[in-house]
Amino acid sequence: MLTATRLRLPCARRVVATHLPARISSLRVQKPSYSPGYSGGTISGTRHIAASAARRDDGANAVNQRPSEDDENGDAIPAEELNTVGSHEREHEHAVISTFDLFSIGVGPSSSHTVGPMRAGKIFIGDLDALGLLDKVRTVKITLYGSLAATGKGHHTPQAILLGLEGSDPETIDTGTIPSRYAAILENKTLLLGGRHHITYDMDRDMVWRWDQVLKTHPNGMRFSAFGEDGELLATNEYFSVGGGFVVNEKTKVDENLFYKGVDKSVVHGARLHHTHSLSEPAAAGAPPQAPDPIQPPYPFVSGDSLLALTRKHNMTIAQIVYDNELHFGYSHEDIHEKLMRIWSVMDDCIRTGVSAAEEKLPGRLGLRRRAPMLYRRLMRGFYPGLASPNLQQIGAGQATGRIDAPEGFGADAGAASWGSHSGSGRGERMGPGGKISATRPTRVVGSLDHPVTPMPPRKTNIPAMDFLSCYAIAVNEVNASGGRIVTSPTNGAAGVIPAVLKYIVEFVSDDPEKSVVTFLLTAAAIGMLFKRGSTISAAEGGCQAEVGVACSMASAGFAACMGASPETVLQAAEIGIEHNLGLTCDPIDGLVQVPCIERNSLGAVKAVTAAQLSMASQNVYSVTLDEAIEAMRLTAADMSVKYKETSLSGLARTVKIPLTVPAC
Repeated sequence: MLTATRLRLPCARRVVATHLPARISSLRVQKPSYSPGYSGGTISGTRHIAASAARRDDGANAVNQRPSEDDENGDAIPAEELNTVGSHEREHEHAVISTFDLFSIGVGPSSSHTVGPMRAGKIFIGDLDALGLLDKVRTVKITLYGSLAATGKGHHTPQAILLGLEGSDPETIDTGTIPSRYAAILENKTLLLGGRHHITYDMDRDMVWRWDQVLKTHPNGMRFSAFGEDGELLATNEYFSVGGGFVVNEKTKVDENLFYKGVDKSVVHGARLHHTHSLSEPAAAGAPPQAPDPIQPPYPFVSGDSLLALTRKHNMTIAQIVYDNELHFGYSHEDIHEKLMRIWSVMDDCIRTGVSAAEEKLPGRLGLRRRAPMLYRRLMRGFYPGLASPNLQQIGAGQATGRIDAPEGFGADAGAASWGSHSGSGRGERMGPGGKISATRPTRVVGSLDHPVTPMPPRKTNIPAMDFLSCYAIAVNEVNASGGRIVTSPTNGAAGVIPAVLKYIVEFVSDDPEKSVVTFLLTAAAIGMLFKRGSTISAAEGGCQAEVGVACSMASAGFAACMGASPETVLQAAEIGIEHNLGLTCDPIDGLVQVPCIERNSLGAVKAVTAAQLSMASQNVYSVTLDEAIEAMRLTAADMSVKYKETSLSGLARTVKIPLTVPAC
């Protein structure tokens, strides 16, 4: 009997289990309970693996499709027993990470179920290559746990992992090629590891869905195992997608990928890898000055209160604090500006793509109709030339920009030459620009007219903030739901809130758009850092309050900062934004990031602006601090049932009577 052992090699970036047994007809690989740096010891269960992938018993398909008592092991526990919300973050002494790790460019529909798994796949392949094992691999087995298994199919987790194993990265992958590449893998049953090594891969046999269990570190766990020609285990590792596209494993989470979104540590500035800094008070007056710590950022903060204290002590805004910390991470002034503008450019392009989409429906069994293009046309005053109507030009202050024709059957031929003149006598007609006559729909009133309380006639209201915020947010999340290019802000499921509010500021409020973009994103990033350390940004840990709730809080703070509010008011805006999202559940119908996710982003954007306005009107009179609200969110997440944590086991996912998107049993 041979036991797989874990070896740590000096050149390796992660811990990988390796062994090279003699060729034998059958191998029983004993699975060690997961312990970082394991080098032998307690064995808590066994797994049978045939001598080669080609000769594995087809009966294993049943194990791959349904949990079995034969596959129980000590490192996985029932999903409802996991309660580690924020534990992987709170042990670190400060909250500071790079803005460009919190906001990253990726692919939809989910940061934790798509972006993270794709990164994990590429990391695993990179490690195999570094260890000289890649060319020896004949097949790979992937086990998904918890939320990844429960909603992974609807969140495109299989596509993400397999393309990551082929060497693709979420920031650079051509999103248009994802469906065809995935279909080719399924049809041909082959995988091109690292873009160069062909192996056999049978999706039905080699991907295991354990939605009833989670690994102890985080509910979004996955295990990758590589096997050689005779079925021998070459290497295995476990990864956890902890929200926002960040990927870690238990042993190396501090210096690997918890604080930066990359797959190669050798190209990352050292300051982004080390987070064991002290938050001690500065030396007393008269004491000799201490040399600055080359690793510690200049303005570390651990909470909203400590962040506020820094702004007061140094007479700086929150955006200025974050900006100077970015300089510490190795970025130049030009780098910071370029990266912030790049993030905003992708956000803006995402809105444009959403409002101009030609497809009528989103992918998936729901057949959900796209609404952003229709909503944008109805607004009539777009900011992308030519999208609202064929002759619509980009508007300027006080300029008439054209109009949308009346619905078919209610239009009329051109008449008089000027707006406001009347050439027709029919009711409901009016003169439009260029002398074109339009007709309104007949009004249908519901209710009895012969009643003391007469019914109200239907009317349309024009509330620009709500109309445009809703349209922008829906546009982004429809692009996300279709697997398009997206900015994780701070997650993909909540990716519409921050772009919508920032777009509204740029188009309706700001006199200096570039300054507003910089101030907004840096301020919002600071709030996101506080949530990432003090609670969670993972729906699998905290429900939708951890995604849309956090995004709403970040956008509220960014909006208030762009309005010139004080740091104290900015933090209060963030508090209001999260306070009224506490308890928000994540129960996506059919496991798709569509219902209620898309509309929820729309409401989150509107709520963010309202929260900022309330904070600015309160004159710093408040009862709840941001730190108290973050802690309340953490406690709420810990008490929340696993059914409401991105598993589609209850709530709308159950009452709408759509089957769960899980492998057939």
